[in-house]
Amino acid sequence: MSDCQHIKQSVIWKKITHYCAYQERCHQEVKQKLHQLGVYGQQAETCIACLIEENYLNEERFAMQFALGKFNINKWGKRKIASALQQKQISSYLIKKALAQIDTDQYLKVLQKQMESKIAAGKNLSVPVLKQKIMSYFLQKGYEAECIEQIWNRIQDLQEE
Repeated sequence: MSDCQHIKQSVIWKKITHYCAYQERCHQEVKQKLHQLGVYGQQAETCIACLIEENYLNEERFAMQFALGKFNINKWGKRKIASALQQKQISSYLIKKALAQIDTDQYLKVLQKQMESKIAAGKNLSVPVLKQKIMSYFLQKGYEAECIEQIWNRIQDLQEE
């Protein structure tokens, strides 16, 4: 009996496949879950290999869904998404590929919409103070300084018209 066949007959297999089927997972998360279930070393590695073979585990699919989810739902910038993926030990190749699927026009529109609402909320502040607050807020959300500056200038130009 092969290692995969042996693992597939275990209670652990049922638990870990359910864990992976519930939502996309990266290798690091699965390894952590296996450790919680008391599976270590070669047995954990074999289990991960079987999950990949059965298409329960796919880091490219994980990176793509993670990046789109964090952008669409949490409105994170690309820098913050990349950093979170690095922490999950996703390869730089997959990080670049995941970030490339975020449409640039949509990215800038989301940033502009968020910035307009922040500007409206801070309308009683002086322009230099407001700009500083806007810059630090969006840098913290993971947006690139050039994008923040570009959208800030666009909004200022529109307000002057």
